[in-house]
Amino acid sequence: MTSGSMLMFSAFEEGGPMWSGEGPRLETRLVPFDEPFVEPPVVHLSMGMWDIGVSANQRADLRAADVTRDGFKIEFRTWGDTQVARVRVTWMAIGPVRHLDDFNVD
Repeated sequence: MTSGSMLMFSAFEEGGPMWSGEGPRLETRLVPFDEPFVEPPVVHLSMGMWDIGVSANQRADLRAADVTRDGFKIEFRTWGDTQVARVRVTWMAIGPVRHLDDFNVD
C-alpha cells in the first residue's frame, strides 16, 4: 500500500479556467509510484480540500484513470457555471508488491 496527497490546481489567484471558465473543464495530474506494484493496484481517491464558489451549482467528478503498475492519473472534472478555486486530492493505492525473497526470472 502507498498513499499521498496532491494539490490539483489553485485557479482563484490567477483566474484560471476552473474558476473563471464555463462548460466542461478537466484537470489531470500524473501520480508515479515510488516502487512499481506487481500488477495494477486498486486506487481510492478522496477530496482532501475543495474550495468552491457558492454562487453556482457545485458539480465535480473525480476519478483515477490509466492505472498501471507504475502510477496513475487523477482526473478532476467540472461543468456548467461551477466555480472551483482549489482542489487537493488524497489517494491510496492497494495491491501486491514484490518481496525481497520473490524469485524473479527476466
